[in-house]
Amino acid sequence: MRRQNAQAVLSVIVWLALAIPGPATWAGETSDLAYGSFVDSDSRLKCLYGYAAEKTGDHRSAMLIFEDCIERWNDVYSMIWLAQMYETGVAVPQDLQKSTALLKRGAEQQDEAGYASLARLHYGVALYEGVGTELDREQGIRYLRLAAEEGVTEACDYLTEQGLDCPQPGEPDTTQ
Repeated sequence: MRRQNAQAVLSVIVWLALAIPGPATWAGETSDLAYGSFVDSDSRLKCLYGYAAEKTGDHRSAMLIFEDCIERWNDVYSMIWLAQMYETGVAVPQDLQKSTALLKRGAEQQDEAGYASLARLHYGVALYEGVGTELDREQGIRYLRLAAEEGVTEACDYLTEQGLDCPQPGEPDTTQ
């Protein structure tokens, strides 16, 4: 169910990215449709606009939107995207520690849309591989198994690639 909700949200995001013109269209002009106009919005919907801004190259607006969504609503979706920006160094200096800290924060949340499960996958991999944090395979496996239990198939795939057992979605991990 969470995965279906996440897919529905992703469909809306893609629609927004395609329906609203990007920065190249405006040629530097300010518009009510410019992603930058959503930075100060009080609507939580703006968190989705952060994705569209990022994908169309308006990295500054995306970063500001994600930071505000995290501050106002502890938005896990925004944590994941901002973490990706820090991991890749897009529009910000690359900072793996900051990226992993955002993923950890997201992984420790509960949300209805399933983004916390996705954060658990990415944080689990970071722990398991020691990226942006101290290597801690035991904790990495714990987060990966939790994500797998919650239906994140990529977590199960990763565990299997490491030669580890994977709990089925909805089944508690009995290997601990």
